[in-house]
Amino acid sequence: MSNNILADLQPQAVFKYFEQICAIPHGSGNVKQISDYLCEFAKERNLWFKQDESYNVIIKKPASDSESKAAPVILQGHIDMVAVKTNDKVKDMEKEGLDLYIDDGYVKADRTTLGADDGIAVAYALAILDSKDMCHPPIEVVFTVDEEIGMLGAEAINTDCLESKIMLNIDSEEEGIFLSGCAGGATLKASYPLKKSDITGTQMSIKINGLTSGHSGTDIICQRANANILMGRLLFAVKECVNIVSISGGEKDNSIAPFADAVIMTQEADKVAELLNNTANVLKEEYSVTDPHLTIKVNCEGEGSTLACDDATTQMLINVLNFIPDGVVKMSNDIKGLVQTSLNLGVTELAEKTFSATYLIRSSSQSEKEYLTDKVGKMTEYLGGTYELKGVYPAWEFKKNSAIRDMLCESYNRLFNKEALVETMHAGVECGIMAAKIDDLDCVSFGPDIIDIHTVKEKLDIASTQRTWELITDVLKQLA
Repeated sequence: MSNNILADLQPQAVFKYFEQICAIPHGSGNVKQISDYLCEFAKERNLWFKQDESYNVIIKKPASDSESKAAPVILQGHIDMVAVKTNDKVKDMEKEGLDLYIDDGYVKADRTTLGADDGIAVAYALAILDSKDMCHPPIEVVFTVDEEIGMLGAEAINTDCLESKIMLNIDSEEEGIFLSGCAGGATLKASYPLKKSDITGTQMSIKINGLTSGHSGTDIICQRANANILMGRLLFAVKECVNIVSISGGEKDNSIAPFADAVIMTQEADKVAELLNNTANVLKEEYSVTDPHLTIKVNCEGEGSTLACDDATTQMLINVLNFIPDGVVKMSNDIKGLVQTSLNLGVTELAEKTFSATYLIRSSSQSEKEYLTDKVGKMTEYLGGTYELKGVYPAWEFKKNSAIRDMLCESYNRLFNKEALVETMHAGVECGIMAAKIDDLDCVSFGPDIIDIHTVKEKLDIASTQRTWELITDVLKQLA
C-alpha cells in the first residue's frame, strides 16, 4: 500500500487526505470503515457530525468569521468507489487499500480503479473542514454512500438537519464544465430459473477481453462494445447446437461490461468452433475503432459429460442476451449531442439455480425512463423471468437561473482566463435526489479532470486538482 506517495503534491492538504482515503478499502457496499474514519475526523476537531444507519455522514463547521451572518453552504460527495482490478493484480479490494503512484502529471493506482470518483470530493471537503485560515461561510458537508450502485445513500439520507439552500456537488470529471442537470435512473435485476441435465459432448470455452469499457452514462454515446452483448451474439450464431454450462460477464451495472466468459457443450465441435471464430472476426471488425484491443478466444477443453442448461433453458438465455436492447435508445431532441435514454446490461451471472442480468436504465425524460423500465420488465417476464427494481432516482432538471452557477462560472473565467461551460449530462448525480429533498436547492456539479473513471486506467490530473481547489476556495470566500 502507498505511504506518503503524494506528500509533495499541491494542494498538500487535499492530497494528504486523498492518500488517507485511498488507504481505506471503500468499494460500494463496503463503506463502514471509511464512514467511521470521517466520524473520528470530526470528533478530533470538535465538529458537529451525524452518522446514520446507512453510514452516510454529515459534518458541520461554523463560518471562519464568528460574526458572520452568511448563509451556510453544502459541500457534497460520495464516499464509495467502483472497486475493480485486473486479473493479474493480487489484492483483496474488500480489505486492502490502493497502491498509488504518480505518472506524467497524474495520480494513478496500480492495476485497480483509483476512486478519485469520488474520493477527491471527500479530500477537498476534509481539507476545508481541517483548515484554520480559510475564509468560508458555515459549511455543511454531506458524505453519502453507495452512489455507484444506485445513489442508495442519497436516497436514504435525512436532510432535516441541513439549513443550506446552496450545494456544491464535487462529483464531475471534466474541469471547467459545470453540470446543471442530469438523467434519472433505475437498476433492474432480472432473474431466470434454470433447468439442467447431464450433457455429453465436447466442452468449449469462450473468453472475451480487452474491451475499452467506460462509464455506462457518460461513455454510452461512444457506442463501445459491451462484452455481455457480444457473448449473446456469439451464442446466437451457434444457438441450435450448444448447451450452456456457465456464463458471466461485467463487473458493475454502471460500467460497460469489459469482459465475459462462457463454457458450452456441443456434439458438433468443429462446426461450432468455425461459427464462433467467424463471428468473432466479424465483431472485432465492427468494433475496431471503439475497441481496438478486443480479443475473443475459443478453446476446446475436451470431451466428456457435465451438468449443463437443458435445450429450452439454453435457448431462453440466448434470447435474453439478444432480444432486450442495449446502449443508446434515444438522443435528445432539445440538446444536440446529448443521450436522452439508454440501457446498459452491466452484469450477468449464472448461479446454481438462476441466471441474473442486471441493467441500468437512464433517461432525462421521466416518462421515457418509466416506459423503458416497464418494457424491460415485461420482456423479462415474457422470456420466463422475474425482476426487481432498486436505486430508482429522479432526473435533475435544468434551471435557467442559478446564482451559484453564475458565481462558479465567473470565478473560473476570472481565475484561469478560460470560458466555463454549462452542460447537462446523461449520468446520474446526487443533485437530483438532494433537490427533491430540499426545497429551492440551488446546486451545481463540478470537479477536476479524472480520466477513465470506473476502469483500471483511471487517473487524476494533478494540475487540474490544484485549479479546482483554487476555484472552490475563491467561491467560498465570496459566499462568506
